[in-house]
Amino acid sequence: MERVNPIKQAGVALVLIFLSVAGAIIGIQLITTIGVTPNTSIIGALFAMLLARIPLQAFRRYRSIEIQNLAQTAISSATFGAANSLLMPIAVPWALGEPQLVLPLFCGVSAAMLLDAWLLYRLFDTRVFPASNAWPPGVAAAEAIKAGDKGGRQAWLLVVGIVGGVVGAMLKIPMSAFGTAFIGNIWALSMLGIGFLLRAYAQPVAGIDINALYIPHGVMVGAGLVALIQVVMVIRSRKNDALVVSRNGNEISRALGLGSVGYILISALLALAGGLWSEMGVVMLLLFILYAAFAAFAHELIVGIAAMHSGWFPAFAVALITLIIGILIGFPPLALCLLCGFTAATGPAFADMGYDLKAGFILRGNGADLQQELWGRRIQLIAAMIAFVVSIPLVWYAHTFFFADNLLPPVARVYAKTIQAGAEPGIAANLLMWAIPGAIIQLTGGPKRQLGVLLATGLLINNAMAGWAVVVGIALRIVIIRIWGERGRSPMEVMAAGFIAGDALYSFFHSLFASSSKK
Repeated sequence: MERVNPIKQAGVALVLIFLSVAGAIIGIQLITTIGVTPNTSIIGALFAMLLARIPLQAFRRYRSIEIQNLAQTAISSATFGAANSLLMPIAVPWALGEPQLVLPLFCGVSAAMLLDAWLLYRLFDTRVFPASNAWPPGVAAAEAIKAGDKGGRQAWLLVVGIVGGVVGAMLKIPMSAFGTAFIGNIWALSMLGIGFLLRAYAQPVAGIDINALYIPHGVMVGAGLVALIQVVMVIRSRKNDALVVSRNGNEISRALGLGSVGYILISALLALAGGLWSEMGVVMLLLFILYAAFAAFAHELIVGIAAMHSGWFPAFAVALITLIIGILIGFPPLALCLLCGFTAATGPAFADMGYDLKAGFILRGNGADLQQELWGRRIQLIAAMIAFVVSIPLVWYAHTFFFADNLLPPVARVYAKTIQAGAEPGIAANLLMWAIPGAIIQLTGGPKRQLGVLLATGLLINNAMAGWAVVVGIALRIVIIRIWGERGRSPMEVMAAGFIAGDALYSFFHSLFASSSKK
Protein backbone atom coordinates (compact mmCIF):
# COMPACT_ATOMS: atom_id res chain seq x y z
CA MET A 1 0.00 0.00 0.00
CA GLU A 2 1.46 3.38 -1.05
CA ARG A 3 1.82 5.84 1.77
CA VAL A 4 1.18 9.49 0.92
CA ASN A 5 2.96 12.34 2.65
CA PRO A 6 0.37 15.17 2.89
CA ILE A 7 3.11 17.74 3.62
CA LYS A 8 4.19 17.40 -0.04
CA GLN A 9 0.93 19.16 -0.97
CA ALA A 10 1.74 22.88 -1.31
CA GLY A 11 -1.48 23.97 0.44
CA VAL A 12 -0.83 21.79 3.49
CA ALA A 13 2.81 22.87 3.71
CA LEU A 14 1.80 26.55 3.57
CA VAL A 15 -0.80 26.07 6.32
CA LEU A 16 1.80 24.36 8.54
CA ILE A 17 4.26 27.21 7.95
CA PHE A 18 1.55 29.78 8.71
CA LEU A 19 0.59 27.97 11.93
CA SER A 20 4.27 27.70 12.87
CA VAL A 21 4.74 31.45 12.46
CA ALA A 22 1.56 32.11 14.46
CA GLY A 23 2.57 29.66 17.19
CA ALA A 24 6.05 31.17 17.51
CA ILE A 25 4.68 34.72 17.73
CA ILE A 26 2.12 33.66 20.35
CA GLY A 27 4.80 31.90 22.42
CA ILE A 28 7.25 34.83 22.26
CA GLN A 29 4.58 37.39 23.13
CA LEU A 30 3.09 35.51 26.06
CA ILE A 31 6.28 34.30 27.75
CA THR A 32 7.75 37.82 27.73
CA THR A 33 4.61 39.66 28.89
CA ILE A 34 2.96 37.31 31.37
CA GLY A 35 5.53 34.52 31.73
CA VAL A 36 3.43 31.57 30.53
CA THR A 37 3.28 29.40 27.43
CA PRO A 38 -0.23 28.05 26.73
CA ASN A 39 -0.88 24.76 24.97
CA THR A 40 -1.93 25.75 21.44
CA SER A 41 -2.60 22.23 20.11
CA ILE A 42 -6.37 22.67 20.24
CA ILE A 43 -6.08 26.00 18.38
CA GLY A 44 -4.23 24.34 15.49
CA ALA A 45 -6.80 21.56 15.25
CA LEU A 46 -9.69 24.05 15.35
CA PHE A 47 -8.04 26.14 12.61
CA ALA A 48 -7.82 23.08 10.34
CA MET A 49 -11.45 22.21 11.15
CA LEU A 50 -12.53 25.73 10.18
CA LEU A 51 -10.64 25.49 6.88
CA ALA A 52 -12.46 22.22 6.20
CA ARG A 53 -15.80 24.05 6.52
CA ILE A 54 -14.98 26.44 3.64
CA PRO A 55 -17.17 25.25 0.73
CA LEU A 56 -14.39 25.06 -1.86
CA GLN A 57 -12.76 21.95 -3.31
CA ALA A 58 -9.26 23.08 -2.32
CA PHE A 59 -10.20 23.03 1.37
CA ARG A 60 -11.78 19.54 1.46
CA ARG A 61 -8.40 18.02 2.30
CA TYR A 62 -8.49 19.65 5.75
CA ARG A 63 -11.32 17.31 6.76
CA SER A 64 -8.61 14.65 7.10
CA ILE A 65 -7.89 13.95 10.78
CA GLU A 66 -4.30 13.27 9.76
CA ILE A 67 -3.87 16.82 8.46
CA GLN A 68 -5.64 18.23 11.53
CA ASN A 69 -3.17 16.26 13.67
CA LEU A 70 -0.28 17.78 11.70
CA ALA A 71 -1.77 21.25 12.21
CA GLN A 72 -1.91 20.86 15.99
CA THR A 73 1.59 19.35 15.98
CA ALA A 74 3.03 22.32 14.06
CA ILE A 75 1.50 25.11 16.12
CA SER A 76 2.22 23.56 19.53
CA SER A 77 5.82 22.71 18.51
CA ALA A 78 6.38 26.29 17.37
CA THR A 79 4.84 27.76 20.53
CA PHE A 80 6.86 25.71 23.03
CA GLY A 81 9.96 25.70 20.86
CA ALA A 82 10.09 29.47 20.37
CA ALA A 83 9.18 30.41 23.93
CA ASN A 84 10.63 27.72 26.22
CA SER A 85 13.46 26.22 24.18
CA LEU A 86 14.82 29.34 22.44
CA LEU A 87 13.80 32.71 23.86
CA MET A 88 13.82 31.91 27.57
CA PRO A 89 17.35 30.38 27.62
CA ILE A 90 18.97 33.28 25.72
CA ALA A 91 17.31 35.77 28.08
CA VAL A 92 19.49 34.43 30.94
CA PRO A 93 22.81 35.93 29.69
CA TRP A 94 21.01 39.16 28.81
CA ALA A 95 19.59 39.38 32.34
CA LEU A 96 23.09 38.73 33.72
CA GLY A 97 24.57 41.55 31.65
CA GLU A 98 26.52 39.16 29.39
CA PRO A 99 25.06 39.89 25.92
CA GLN A 100 28.11 38.40 24.17
CA LEU A 101 26.88 34.95 25.26
CA VAL A 102 23.49 35.33 23.55
CA LEU A 103 24.62 34.22 20.07
CA PRO A 104 26.65 31.13 21.10
CA LEU A 105 23.89 30.08 23.49
CA PHE A 106 21.24 30.62 20.80
CA CYS A 107 23.14 28.32 18.42
CA GLY A 108 23.49 25.72 21.19
CA VAL A 109 19.86 25.75 22.31
CA SER A 110 18.63 25.65 18.69
CA ALA A 111 20.60 22.43 18.16
CA ALA A 112 19.44 21.09 21.55
CA MET A 113 15.78 21.76 20.70
CA LEU A 114 16.01 19.81 17.42
CA LEU A 115 17.84 16.95 19.15
CA ASP A 116 15.27 17.03 21.96
CA ALA A 117 12.34 16.49 19.58
CA TRP A 118 14.17 13.82 17.58
CA LEU A 119 14.94 11.89 20.78
CA LEU A 120 11.30 11.83 21.88
CA TYR A 121 10.36 10.63 18.39
CA ARG A 122 12.87 7.76 18.80
CA LEU A 123 11.84 7.00 22.40
CA PHE A 124 8.06 7.27 21.98
CA ASP A 125 6.24 3.95 22.42
CA THR A 126 9.20 2.23 24.07
CA ARG A 127 9.18 0.68 27.53
CA VAL A 128 10.56 3.98 28.86
CA PHE A 129 7.88 6.21 27.27
CA PRO A 130 4.99 3.91 26.27
CA ALA A 131 2.30 5.29 23.96
CA SER A 132 -0.28 3.60 26.20
CA ASN A 133 0.57 5.91 29.11
CA ALA A 134 -1.51 9.00 29.85
CA TRP A 135 0.06 12.00 27.98
CA PRO A 136 -3.16 13.91 28.95
CA PRO A 137 -2.95 16.97 26.62
CA GLY A 138 -2.43 14.57 23.71
CA VAL A 139 -5.60 12.71 24.64
CA ALA A 140 -7.49 16.02 24.80
CA ALA A 141 -6.30 17.08 21.34
CA ALA A 142 -7.15 13.67 19.83
CA GLU A 143 -10.63 13.59 21.34
CA ALA A 144 -11.33 17.11 20.05
CA ILE A 145 -10.31 16.10 16.51
CA LYS A 146 -12.30 12.84 16.68
CA ALA A 147 -15.40 14.66 17.93
CA GLY A 148 -15.17 17.20 15.12
CA ASP A 149 -14.84 14.38 12.61
CA LYS A 150 -17.51 11.93 13.82
CA GLY A 151 -19.95 13.92 15.93
CA GLY A 152 -22.51 11.88 17.86
CA ARG A 153 -22.67 11.15 21.57
CA GLN A 154 -18.90 11.36 22.06
CA ALA A 155 -18.88 14.83 20.52
CA TRP A 156 -21.60 16.02 22.90
CA LEU A 157 -19.71 14.59 25.88
CA LEU A 158 -16.61 16.45 24.71
CA VAL A 159 -18.55 19.70 24.25
CA VAL A 160 -19.97 19.37 27.78
CA GLY A 161 -16.44 18.76 29.04
CA ILE A 162 -15.07 21.79 27.16
CA VAL A 163 -17.82 24.04 28.54
CA GLY A 164 -17.12 22.68 32.02
CA GLY A 165 -13.41 23.28 31.50
CA VAL A 166 -13.94 26.89 30.42
CA VAL A 167 -16.36 27.64 33.27
CA GLY A 168 -14.10 25.96 35.83
CA ALA A 169 -11.06 27.88 34.54
CA MET A 170 -13.01 31.14 34.79
CA LEU A 171 -13.67 30.25 38.43
CA LYS A 172 -9.89 29.74 38.90
CA ILE A 173 -10.22 25.96 39.16
CA PRO A 174 -7.29 24.18 37.40
CA MET A 175 -9.47 22.06 35.13
CA SER A 176 -6.47 20.53 33.34
CA ALA A 177 -5.41 19.00 36.66
CA PHE A 178 -9.00 17.89 37.31
CA GLY A 179 -9.30 16.27 33.86
CA THR A 180 -5.90 14.58 34.13
CA ALA A 181 -7.08 12.82 37.31
CA PHE A 182 -9.50 10.77 35.17
CA ILE A 183 -6.90 9.74 32.58
CA GLY A 184 -3.48 9.22 34.19
CA ASN A 185 -2.08 6.59 36.54
CA ILE A 186 -3.94 6.86 39.86
CA TRP A 187 -0.86 6.17 42.01
CA ALA A 188 1.29 8.73 40.17
CA LEU A 189 -1.45 11.37 40.24
CA SER A 190 -2.15 10.75 43.92
CA MET A 191 1.47 11.59 44.69
CA LEU A 192 1.22 14.70 42.48
CA GLY A 193 -1.86 15.84 44.41
CA ILE A 194 -0.20 15.15 47.76
CA GLY A 195 2.82 17.17 46.62
CA PHE A 196 0.62 20.12 45.61
CA LEU A 197 -1.17 20.09 48.98
CA LEU A 198 2.00 19.68 51.07
CA ARG A 199 3.63 22.62 49.30
CA ALA A 200 0.53 24.80 49.68
CA TYR A 201 -0.24 24.09 53.35
CA ALA A 202 3.15 23.37 54.96
CA GLN A 203 3.74 27.05 55.78
CA PRO A 204 0.24 28.21 56.82
CA VAL A 205 -0.45 25.04 58.88
CA ALA A 206 2.96 24.02 60.24
CA GLY A 207 4.95 27.22 59.70
CA ILE A 208 7.50 25.43 57.48
CA ASP A 209 8.59 27.02 54.20
CA ILE A 210 9.61 23.83 52.40
CA ASN A 211 10.77 25.79 49.35
CA ALA A 212 13.21 27.91 51.37
CA LEU A 213 14.59 24.69 52.90
CA TYR A 214 15.07 23.21 49.38
CA ILE A 215 12.99 20.16 50.34
CA PRO A 216 11.24 19.85 46.93
CA HIS A 217 14.57 20.23 45.15
CA GLY A 218 16.19 17.54 47.30
CA VAL A 219 13.27 15.15 46.74
CA MET A 220 13.55 15.70 42.98
CA VAL A 221 17.33 15.11 43.03
CA GLY A 222 16.88 11.74 44.77
CA ALA A 223 13.83 10.70 42.76
CA GLY A 224 15.38 11.91 39.50
CA LEU A 225 18.61 9.98 39.99
CA VAL A 226 16.69 6.79 40.79
CA ALA A 227 14.42 7.42 37.77
CA LEU A 228 17.50 7.62 35.52
CA ILE A 229 18.81 4.35 36.97
CA GLN A 230 15.38 2.79 36.39
CA VAL A 231 15.50 3.91 32.75
CA VAL A 232 18.78 2.01 32.34
CA MET A 233 17.31 -1.04 34.11
CA VAL A 234 14.23 -0.98 31.85
CA ILE A 235 16.47 -0.89 28.77
CA ARG A 236 18.59 -3.78 29.99
CA SER A 237 15.67 -5.86 31.27
CA ARG A 238 14.72 -8.92 29.23
CA LYS A 239 11.53 -9.48 31.20
CA ASN A 240 8.42 -10.08 29.11
CA ASP A 241 5.37 -8.25 30.42
CA ALA A 242 1.98 -7.28 29.09
CA LEU A 243 3.24 -3.95 27.74
CA VAL A 244 3.13 -3.85 23.93
CA VAL A 245 5.47 -1.31 22.33
CA SER A 246 6.64 -0.61 18.80
CA ARG A 247 10.33 -0.05 19.58
CA ASN A 248 12.61 -2.52 21.35
CA GLY A 249 15.44 -2.09 23.84
CA ASN A 250 18.12 -1.94 21.14
CA GLU A 251 16.44 1.07 19.56
CA ILE A 252 16.27 2.78 22.96
CA SER A 253 19.98 2.17 23.55
CA ARG A 254 20.84 3.49 20.09
CA ALA A 255 18.74 6.63 20.55
CA LEU A 256 20.14 7.36 24.01
CA GLY A 257 23.68 6.72 22.78
CA LEU A 258 23.29 9.14 19.87
CA GLY A 259 21.60 11.64 22.17
CA SER A 260 24.46 11.45 24.67
CA VAL A 261 27.03 12.07 21.93
CA GLY A 262 24.91 14.95 20.60
CA TYR A 263 24.61 16.66 23.98
CA ILE A 264 28.34 16.26 24.70
CA LEU A 265 29.16 17.84 21.34
CA ILE A 266 26.74 20.73 21.93
CA SER A 267 28.09 21.38 25.45
CA ALA A 268 31.69 21.25 24.14
CA LEU A 269 30.88 23.75 21.37
CA LEU A 270 29.09 25.98 23.89
CA ALA A 271 32.15 25.94 26.15
CA LEU A 272 34.39 26.80 23.21
CA ALA A 273 32.17 29.52 21.70
CA GLY A 274 31.42 30.99 25.13
CA GLY A 275 35.12 31.41 25.92
CA LEU A 276 35.07 29.14 28.98
CA TRP A 277 38.57 27.92 28.12
CA SER A 278 39.85 31.27 29.40
CA GLU A 279 37.83 31.01 32.63
CA MET A 280 38.59 27.45 33.75
CA GLY A 281 41.42 24.92 33.82
CA VAL A 282 41.38 21.81 31.64
CA VAL A 283 39.96 19.50 34.33
CA MET A 284 37.19 21.94 35.28
CA LEU A 285 36.39 22.52 31.60
CA LEU A 286 36.03 18.79 30.94
CA LEU A 287 33.89 18.47 34.07
CA PHE A 288 31.65 21.28 32.80
CA ILE A 289 31.22 19.62 29.38
CA LEU A 290 30.30 16.25 30.91
CA TYR A 291 28.05 17.72 33.61
CA ALA A 292 26.23 20.02 31.16
CA ALA A 293 25.53 17.08 28.82
CA PHE A 294 24.37 14.90 31.73
CA ALA A 295 22.20 17.69 33.19
CA ALA A 296 20.57 18.37 29.81
CA PHE A 297 19.83 14.67 29.31
CA ALA A 298 18.57 14.17 32.87
CA HIS A 299 16.39 17.30 32.63
CA GLU A 300 14.86 16.04 29.40
CA LEU A 301 14.05 12.56 30.73
CA ILE A 302 12.67 13.74 34.09
CA VAL A 303 10.50 16.41 32.47
CA GLY A 304 9.31 13.82 29.93
CA ILE A 305 8.39 11.32 32.66
CA ALA A 306 6.41 13.93 34.61
CA ALA A 307 4.65 15.12 31.44
CA MET A 308 3.78 11.57 30.39
CA HIS A 309 2.05 10.75 33.67
CA SER A 310 0.50 14.06 34.66
CA GLY A 311 0.47 16.57 31.80
CA TRP A 312 2.64 18.86 33.97
CA PHE A 313 6.31 19.32 33.24
CA PRO A 314 8.44 21.06 35.90
CA ALA A 315 11.05 22.30 33.40
CA PHE A 316 11.85 25.50 35.30
CA ALA A 317 12.30 23.74 38.64
CA VAL A 318 14.42 20.87 37.33
CA ALA A 319 16.66 23.31 35.41
CA LEU A 320 17.01 25.32 38.63
CA ILE A 321 18.13 22.17 40.45
CA THR A 322 20.83 21.46 37.85
CA LEU A 323 21.93 25.11 38.18
CA ILE A 324 22.16 24.86 41.99
CA ILE A 325 24.26 21.70 41.70
CA GLY A 326 26.49 23.54 39.19
CA ILE A 327 26.93 26.35 41.72
CA LEU A 328 27.88 23.80 44.41
CA ILE A 329 30.43 22.20 42.05
CA GLY A 330 32.07 25.63 41.74
CA PHE A 331 31.58 26.62 38.10
CA PRO A 332 32.16 30.36 37.40
CA PRO A 333 29.19 32.63 36.53
CA LEU A 334 29.76 32.52 32.73
CA ALA A 335 29.75 28.71 32.80
CA LEU A 336 26.63 28.68 35.00
CA CYS A 337 24.88 30.99 32.56
CA LEU A 338 25.55 28.65 29.62
CA LEU A 339 24.72 25.59 31.73
CA CYS A 340 21.39 27.05 32.82
CA GLY A 341 20.31 28.08 29.32
CA PHE A 342 21.38 24.77 27.81
CA THR A 343 19.59 22.55 30.32
CA ALA A 344 16.45 24.72 30.35
CA ALA A 345 16.21 24.34 26.56
CA THR A 346 15.83 20.56 26.82
CA GLY A 347 12.56 19.16 28.10
CA PRO A 348 9.75 21.41 26.79
CA ALA A 349 10.11 20.31 23.14
CA PHE A 350 10.56 16.72 24.34
CA ALA A 351 7.36 16.74 26.41
CA ASP A 352 5.30 18.60 23.81
CA MET A 353 6.40 16.16 21.10
CA GLY A 354 5.12 13.35 23.32
CA TYR A 355 1.70 15.00 23.58
CA ASP A 356 1.51 15.42 19.81
CA LEU A 357 2.58 11.84 19.08
CA LYS A 358 0.04 10.56 21.63
CA ALA A 359 -2.71 12.48 19.79
CA GLY A 360 -1.57 10.95 16.50
CA PHE A 361 -1.36 7.50 18.09
CA ILE A 362 -5.02 7.68 19.16
CA LEU A 363 -6.19 9.08 15.81
CA ARG A 364 -4.36 6.32 13.90
CA GLY A 365 -6.16 3.61 15.85
CA ASN A 366 -3.92 3.13 18.91
CA GLY A 367 -1.24 1.28 16.96
CA ALA A 368 -3.56 -1.30 15.37
CA ASP A 369 -1.63 -0.97 12.08
CA LEU A 370 2.03 -0.77 13.12
CA GLN A 371 3.39 0.29 9.74
CA GLN A 372 0.78 3.04 9.43
CA GLU A 373 1.57 4.19 12.97
CA LEU A 374 5.32 4.40 12.31
CA TRP A 375 4.71 6.23 9.02
CA GLY A 376 2.30 8.70 10.65
CA ARG A 377 4.78 9.33 13.44
CA ARG A 378 7.49 10.15 10.91
CA ILE A 379 5.22 12.67 9.15
CA GLN A 380 4.46 14.29 12.51
CA LEU A 381 8.19 14.60 13.16
CA ILE A 382 8.59 16.39 9.82
CA ALA A 383 5.75 18.80 10.74
CA ALA A 384 7.36 19.50 14.12
CA MET A 385 10.78 20.06 12.54
CA ILE A 386 9.24 22.53 10.08
CA ALA A 387 7.80 24.39 13.07
CA PHE A 388 11.13 24.43 14.91
CA VAL A 389 13.07 25.58 11.83
CA VAL A 390 10.54 28.38 11.28
CA SER A 391 10.83 29.39 14.96
CA ILE A 392 14.62 29.76 14.96
CA PRO A 393 14.95 32.87 12.71
CA LEU A 394 11.75 34.36 14.14
CA VAL A 395 13.10 34.22 17.70
CA TRP A 396 16.48 35.60 16.64
CA TYR A 397 14.79 38.50 14.84
CA ALA A 398 12.30 39.20 17.65
CA HIS A 399 14.65 38.93 20.63
CA THR A 400 16.48 42.17 19.84
CA PHE A 401 13.27 44.21 20.08
CA PHE A 402 11.90 42.46 23.16
CA PHE A 403 15.20 42.53 25.06
CA ALA A 404 15.80 46.18 24.13
CA ASP A 405 12.45 46.99 25.78
CA ASN A 406 13.49 44.92 28.83
CA LEU A 407 10.78 42.34 28.07
CA LEU A 408 12.39 39.17 29.43
CA PRO A 409 10.68 35.96 30.57
CA PRO A 410 10.35 36.23 34.39
CA VAL A 411 11.94 32.79 34.81
CA ALA A 412 15.16 34.05 33.15
CA ARG A 413 15.45 36.76 35.82
CA VAL A 414 15.12 34.08 38.54
CA TYR A 415 17.96 32.07 36.99
CA ALA A 416 20.12 35.21 36.71
CA LYS A 417 19.51 36.18 40.35
CA THR A 418 20.31 32.63 41.47
CA ILE A 419 23.66 32.77 39.62
CA GLN A 420 24.45 36.19 41.10
CA ALA A 421 23.54 35.07 44.63
CA GLY A 422 25.78 31.99 44.49
CA ALA A 423 25.62 29.11 46.95
CA GLU A 424 23.67 29.73 50.15
CA PRO A 425 24.88 28.02 53.35
CA GLY A 426 23.23 24.66 53.98
CA ILE A 427 21.92 24.03 50.45
CA ALA A 428 24.09 20.97 49.85
CA ALA A 429 23.14 19.38 53.20
CA ASN A 430 19.42 19.95 52.57
CA LEU A 431 19.58 18.57 49.04
CA LEU A 432 21.38 15.44 50.22
CA MET A 433 19.10 14.93 53.24
CA TRP A 434 15.86 15.18 51.25
CA ALA A 435 17.24 13.26 48.29
CA ILE A 436 17.09 10.12 50.46
CA PRO A 437 13.27 10.02 50.96
CA GLY A 438 12.83 11.07 47.32
CA ALA A 439 14.96 8.13 46.19
CA ILE A 440 13.14 5.69 48.50
CA ILE A 441 9.68 6.76 47.29
CA GLN A 442 10.76 6.54 43.64
CA LEU A 443 12.29 3.11 44.25
CA THR A 444 9.12 1.91 46.00
CA GLY A 445 6.82 2.93 43.15
CA GLY A 446 9.02 1.54 40.39
CA PRO A 447 9.44 2.85 36.83
CA LYS A 448 5.75 2.42 35.90
CA ARG A 449 4.36 4.63 38.64
CA GLN A 450 7.13 7.25 39.04
CA LEU A 451 5.90 8.15 42.54
CA GLY A 452 8.99 10.11 43.60
CA VAL A 453 9.19 12.23 40.45
CA LEU A 454 5.48 13.08 40.63
CA LEU A 455 5.65 13.90 44.36
CA ALA A 456 8.61 16.19 43.71
CA THR A 457 6.74 17.81 40.78
CA GLY A 458 3.84 18.65 43.09
CA LEU A 459 6.18 19.94 45.82
CA LEU A 460 7.89 22.26 43.33
CA ILE A 461 4.61 23.92 42.25
CA ASN A 462 2.71 26.10 44.72
CA ASN A 463 -0.88 25.42 43.65
CA ALA A 464 -3.34 24.33 46.33
CA MET A 465 -6.31 24.37 43.95
CA ALA A 466 -4.53 21.97 41.61
CA GLY A 467 -4.00 19.61 44.54
CA TRP A 468 -7.68 19.62 45.47
CA ALA A 469 -8.68 19.27 41.81
CA VAL A 470 -6.54 16.14 41.47
CA VAL A 471 -7.81 14.63 44.74
CA VAL A 472 -11.48 15.29 43.91
CA GLY A 473 -10.99 14.00 40.37
CA ILE A 474 -9.41 10.75 41.57
CA ALA A 475 -12.23 10.25 44.11
CA LEU A 476 -14.88 10.76 41.39
CA ARG A 477 -12.99 8.42 39.07
CA ILE A 478 -13.04 5.66 41.69
CA VAL A 479 -16.78 6.17 42.28
CA ILE A 480 -17.57 6.09 38.53
CA ILE A 481 -15.61 2.87 37.96
CA ARG A 482 -17.21 1.28 41.06
CA ILE A 483 -20.74 2.09 39.88
CA TRP A 484 -20.52 1.66 36.08
CA GLY A 485 -17.39 -0.47 35.71
CA GLU A 486 -15.63 -0.45 32.34
CA ARG A 487 -18.79 0.93 30.65
CA GLY A 488 -18.17 4.22 32.40
CA ARG A 489 -14.48 4.50 31.47
CA SER A 490 -14.79 5.75 27.87
CA PRO A 491 -17.39 8.52 28.49
CA MET A 492 -15.46 9.56 31.61
CA GLU A 493 -12.19 9.90 29.68
CA VAL A 494 -13.84 11.79 26.78
CA MET A 495 -15.38 14.31 29.18
CA ALA A 496 -12.04 14.56 31.02
CA ALA A 497 -10.36 15.36 27.70
CA GLY A 498 -12.97 18.11 27.31
CA PHE A 499 -12.06 19.55 30.71
CA ILE A 500 -8.39 19.72 29.64
CA ALA A 501 -9.26 21.20 26.22
CA GLY A 502 -11.59 23.79 27.76
CA ASP A 503 -8.93 24.81 30.26
CA ALA A 504 -6.37 25.12 27.42
CA LEU A 505 -8.75 27.26 25.32
CA TYR A 506 -9.56 29.59 28.22
CA SER A 507 -5.88 29.82 29.18
CA PHE A 508 -4.92 30.69 25.61
CA PHE A 509 -7.45 33.47 25.04
CA HIS A 510 -7.17 34.82 28.59
CA SER A 511 -3.38 35.01 28.16
CA LEU A 512 -3.76 36.79 24.81
CA PHE A 513 -6.10 39.41 26.28
CA ALA A 514 -3.89 39.83 29.36
CA SER A 515 -0.87 40.27 27.10
CA SER A 516 -2.58 42.87 24.87
CA SER A 517 -3.74 44.84 27.93
CA LYS A 518 -0.11 45.14 29.11
CA LYS A 519 1.03 46.82 25.90
